[in-house]
Amino acid sequence: MLKKLRQNKWFKIFGNIYILVLTFFVVWMFFFDANNWWFTHSELNDEIDKLEKQQEHLRGEIEHDKALIRQLQDKDSLEKYARERYYFKKEDEEIYLIEFDTLKNE
Repeated sequence: MLKKLRQNKWFKIFGNIYILVLTFFVVWMFFFDANNWWFTHSELNDEIDKLEKQQEHLRGEIEHDKALIRQLQDKDSLEKYARERYYFKKEDEEIYLIEFDTLKNE
């Protein structure tokens, strides 16, 4: 039985010590090593997905900023924006900031 098994074509190929070592090395590098193919590619794919989402978000921000720049080309819009956002005022004006307390006093 053992003699018959040793004469098998596949046993001769996989019984070779070099093939066994090479197979072990390839399996180790693909699945078990710190820089393995399986884990590294899954991490890189996750990072690619994250960066694509960030890219879409930043494109939206760019479009929003471009719209704001187009809006602020008008002098009246620029003045309104400066008054609302940065509390700018004219020389003869006074600004009062009213803050609402949302907590109820008990």
